[in-house]
Amino acid sequence: MREQITENLTQAIKAQDKRRMATLRLVSAAIKDRDVEARGNGKERVSDDELLEILAKMVKQRNESIKVYEEAGRLELAEQEREEKAIINEFLPQQMAEDEVSATCAKAIAELEAEGLRDMGKVMSHLKSTYPGQMDFGKASCVVKSLLL
Repeated sequence: MREQITENLTQAIKAQDKRRMATLRLVSAAIKDRDVEARGNGKERVSDDELLEILAKMVKQRNESIKVYEEAGRLELAEQEREEKAIINEFLPQQMAEDEVSATCAKAIAELEAEGLRDMGKVMSHLKSTYPGQMDFGKASCVVKSLLL
């Protein structure tokens, strides 16, 4: 995935695609920052699963910014955030649909034999390790909570 991001950045630089260039530089910087942090903790560099988490977090930040900009009437900035979000999404696996998230949460609860809210952390941990970058874990958390109540 790192190579793909670097390759796309090089192509954006050659094409002088400023939005894509800036966004991919932000992604690269976030990855390098996490790599430096990982080296401090004794690891060589972050794993692909952690890369997916970084990208998912960046998409979530863009979604929040879009909402704020739209509420403030700054539509040009909201559009800029949408473009960045689309570029970042190219590197993420296909996101699960809401009904698929519900079915996956129910399956995880059944597999782990979770019975109450005290088991919610165990279920969410299982989902995060099994489906990294494939679902919005904020929404999945709400689904799990409702199923466990």
